[in-house]
Amino acid sequence: MSVIYVLLTISIVVAVVFFAAFIISVKSGQYDDSYTPSVRILFEDELLIQKGHKSIPDETNELPISKRKQL
Repeated sequence: MSVIYVLLTISIVVAVVFFAAFIISVKSGQYDDSYTPSVRILFEDELLIQKGHKSIPDETNELPISKRKQL
């Protein structure tokens, strides 16, 4: 029965150590994503086209609102 208490204590200590290591790594910026924001701008047009938005303005969008033809 005492083996169970020893194993339980050791497992709790190991869990606390891993949790502390995780908290320290998060606070130090280990999991910050610095790659995606720099690449997102390269693929932004493709994402807009997939969603159905026009990424290239047509001639009606270039004109001021007062000069556009009414549909």
